[in-house]
Amino acid sequence: MTTIAHRLTSSPSGSAVAAGGGWRTPVVIIGFGCLISLLSFGPRSSLGFFLAAPRGDGSRGKEAAPQSLRQALYEAFAQRSYVMLVLGFFTCGFQLAFITVHLPAYLVDRGLSATVGGWTLATIGLCNIIGSLTYGWLCDYVPKRYLLSFNYLVRALAILAFISFPVTPFSCITFGVVMGLVWLSVVPPTNGIIAVMFRTKWLATLAGFAFLSHQVGGFLGAWLGGILFDRFGSYDPVWRLSIALGVASALINLPIIEKPISRPATA
Repeated sequence: MTTIAHRLTSSPSGSAVAAGGGWRTPVVIIGFGCLISLLSFGPRSSLGFFLAAPRGDGSRGKEAAPQSLRQALYEAFAQRSYVMLVLGFFTCGFQLAFITVHLPAYLVDRGLSATVGGWTLATIGLCNIIGSLTYGWLCDYVPKRYLLSFNYLVRALAILAFISFPVTPFSCITFGVVMGLVWLSVVPPTNGIIAVMFRTKWLATLAGFAFLSHQVGGFLGAWLGGILFDRFGSYDPVWRLSIALGVASALINLPIIEKPISRPATA
């Protein structure tokens, strides 16, 4: 929720400040905001105290044998479904980072102001609340792999439509609405599949490795956006790559098997 609020407020305000005084001032302001969040939600802070979870092994049932971290990682990466889940999450990071970093510049190149980019990102943050909550609810009724596949396909189609038609403030906000609904809504089904397959003892760790793939994709999305723009003078190659990755992730997530991994019982 903090990330969503950050996007809602910092995107339009940051664009406005940057337009008046350069990029350094909003970066410093965001840095102070992150510092305040760290102090407020740190492990020893008053707010962080209420986020503490009770100790426990997180296992479902008493029949599963104790499992070390090494055993959990070996078990997870030996499962094709988990590997496909991790690979699919790469696309999420690539698309999100590229759009967040380069969308305002792309709109400026198309004749709009950077402020429109800021409001588009704010729209994404607002609709992200609706999308994430809706996907979390749907996880109880729809196979999670179908939700993931649908999500990545919608992203690919939204990007294709966005770059295929004239770019206007209305099309930007519309794009922000659609992308916001599928922005971080991949997180509930992703974590849900991990919990179903491996139970919850190492859920944070296994979800963390999936998120590492997300962050690698995010790095490449932000970095390649600048590299390819300098080389070709256009963001079109990265947009097309985002579409291709979206279609690939939609296909990758379809064969995932959502069922618990069988383990030997404790003697």
